[in-house]
Amino acid sequence: MSTMNISLPESLKSFVDEQVSSGSYGTSSEYLRELIRKDQDRARLRKLLLAGAESAPAKPADGAYFDGLRDRVSKRARR
Repeated sequence: MSTMNISLPESLKSFVDEQVSSGSYGTSSEYLRELIRKDQDRARLRKLLLAGAESAPAKPADGAYFDGLRDRVSKRARR
């Protein structure tokens, strides 16, 4: 695993230390890794949302569309 040194203002370092002290994380590195993973997830979701917004709709999302969707879900649930 690689290492990285970061500089934080005292207020942010105190916050990180509080998170570790609360028992939610074992080390400050664990806390920062979790933040980075969450940011990666957020970036992936944003990318997917933007791709969806830019794509042309396949068919209208009207009552018939949702009826068909409910039918498919019901059939899968019965399996």
